[in-house]
Amino acid sequence: MAILVTGGAGYIGSHTALYLQEKGEEVIILDNLEKGHEEAVLGTKLYRSDLRNEDVLDEIFRAHHISSVIHFAANSLVGESVEQPLEYYDNNVIGSYTLVKKMVEHGVKKIVFSSTAATYGEPKSIPILESDPTIPTNPYGETKLAIEKMLKWADEAYGLKSVCLRYFNAAGADPLGRIGEDHTPESHLIPIILQVALGQRENIKIFGDDYQTEDGSCVRDYIHVMDLAQAHYLALKKLEETNESGIYNLGNGTGFSVKQVIEVCRTITEKEIPAVITERRAGDPATLIASSQKAKEQLQWEPQYPNLEEIISHAWYWHQANPSGYKK
Repeated sequence: MAILVTGGAGYIGSHTALYLQEKGEEVIILDNLEKGHEEAVLGTKLYRSDLRNEDVLDEIFRAHHISSVIHFAANSLVGESVEQPLEYYDNNVIGSYTLVKKMVEHGVKKIVFSSTAATYGEPKSIPILESDPTIPTNPYGETKLAIEKMLKWADEAYGLKSVCLRYFNAAGADPLGRIGEDHTPESHLIPIILQVALGQRENIKIFGDDYQTEDGSCVRDYIHVMDLAQAHYLALKKLEETNESGIYNLGNGTGFSVKQVIEVCRTITEKEIPAVITERRAGDPATLIASSQKAKEQLQWEPQYPNLEEIISHAWYWHQANPSGYKK
């Protein structure tokens, strides 16, 4: 039996596919390589196709004994989603609808869905609980929430069981340096800071230093990408053992400010890393920190790399060896 990983050539998908294989699982990857990288697919078969291509999904389900799906494939830039909401509904929601429809047709009854903390919108309290209101403030969060709701109704109607994982700021890289983080354009804080350390950017911009936080900069919850990979594996095992759907936050439960992250990067890289204060970005909450107690209790999930220094060290190891990303 095999696990289909959609978006498995992307950042979190590729690390999860690698982790699954190390656990002895057979993995099949589907990715259109619009954002993912063929070089990030190690040791398994890649179908290069859009998720909305029903013929390819039929081919995969017929050619392989797919027991379950881990679904990452999605557009995921908040700002872009505000500018191009219809594209996000088309790619994220219709793509997921097509996948779920084919799962039902082929009798595949288990899916782990890569959701997001963006489903919560502006948090009412910290740390954020799974039971807190879900009021997204952008189309990206709205599309992910729409997919969560679709999976709920698919469970009711067809017995398709799902685990939705709402995670916070993914960071780091494979500790052995085999794969890492490479987005075009890069939008994540830690790799942008490391690009400054590599001399690829002049400085790192801090968007606002007048928030109600200890040092005035935004505070976020950073979770190592391999800890996310482990959580997807454990979520799948829970589905297999209990056949019960669920929703879980994934984070460290600890927040670090932008300024703190920059300082740790300076220490790890031994580079100056100039920083420039600029205006706030619209829609940036002051603090986002997850409560992951439910995942720890019900999935027996325990982050292996909760230390920010370790997260950044693994990222720096990969970026030093791959300063141009996957483009050698």
